[in-house]
Amino acid sequence: MNGKYVAYVGSYTREKSNGIHIYDMDVEIGRIVERKEIKINNPSYIVLSSNQKYLYSIADEGVVAYSILPDGDLELMNMKPINGMRGCHLSVTKDNKFLFVSGYHDGKVTVMSLTSSGSIDMVVDEVFHQGFGSIAERNFTPHVSCCVLTPDEELLCVCDKGIDQIKLYEFNKETGKLKLYDIIRSQLESAPKEIIFSQDGRFAYVVCELKNYINVYSYNKNDDKEKFEFIQNIFTLRRDHRVNSAAANIILSHDGKNLLCSNAGDNTVTMYKVDQETGKLSTVSSLPLSGDYPKFLQLFPDDKHFLSMNHNAGTITDFTVHWDRGLIVMNGPEVKISQPNNMVIKKLK
Repeated sequence: MNGKYVAYVGSYTREKSNGIHIYDMDVEIGRIVERKEIKINNPSYIVLSSNQKYLYSIADEGVVAYSILPDGDLELMNMKPINGMRGCHLSVTKDNKFLFVSGYHDGKVTVMSLTSSGSIDMVVDEVFHQGFGSIAERNFTPHVSCCVLTPDEELLCVCDKGIDQIKLYEFNKETGKLKLYDIIRSQLESAPKEIIFSQDGRFAYVVCELKNYINVYSYNKNDDKEKFEFIQNIFTLRRDHRVNSAAANIILSHDGKNLLCSNAGDNTVTMYKVDQETGKLSTVSSLPLSGDYPKFLQLFPDDKHFLSMNHNAGTITDFTVHWDRGLIVMNGPEVKISQPNNMVIKKLK
């Protein structure tokens, strides 16, 4: 593809990593080369603003904002606390006026306003989840893992792994305030981790970590009673591989025709075909990723290669993907990085 791209990787800084890693990308051959690190305490999740001018990062101190320079380098703007324990996931409104912070440790959703210059302003709303879950290892308490707006930005979908629910909040686009609208109850002990939407906004895909499956929903913004309708449940693993594994991350191809899901423990990626009329998935293949705990996947802009962030292995592995054959082929040596967690890609002018 024409143009120059840069990738940013969020990581934990408990070991050898210093913070956010910046990589130059060669999209044509599907490779990345590290340029530099930006020092920050435990940038475990990063996200780009909708206009791609700014980058926001989780940190031990709260949330940090960076301006993206013309060459892809980062310039610190400011940091603001979130009035709670450190977050685990970030998302931003299309107009870049609000930032959502998911709180795994304290079960909290934090809404922060953003200034017109992209810096972080203040906390405008915060909601603590209540209730008890069914998973003893998680102390039966709420654990918010993902907050994502519906494509029309009318509802905020909040995945809570601790209580097996996706809570839907009405979102006030002017004030940033949240009001509970409805609850999608997932299967017992399924741990809904992440929700993504099809490009046309008609379907939602929820990866359930502990049951190793994906729930598919249709989304109808005009339905006043039940906007989400459950339409499919499909496993992320081969039938004989469903022990000591956890579904980790899902990502749609840019053309919307395929979906990938990484599986920790099993250390595989499962490829699906997407029926763009019905939204349903059909399994194509499930193949090893050559790295322990593939926590996050990122496709290259041309959909011809993808990267796997292998958290426990301390590597990023690179693959060429052949969608028509359900095949992935390792594309060069692994990239060493301590505890990679997620990646975003920006096109430079």
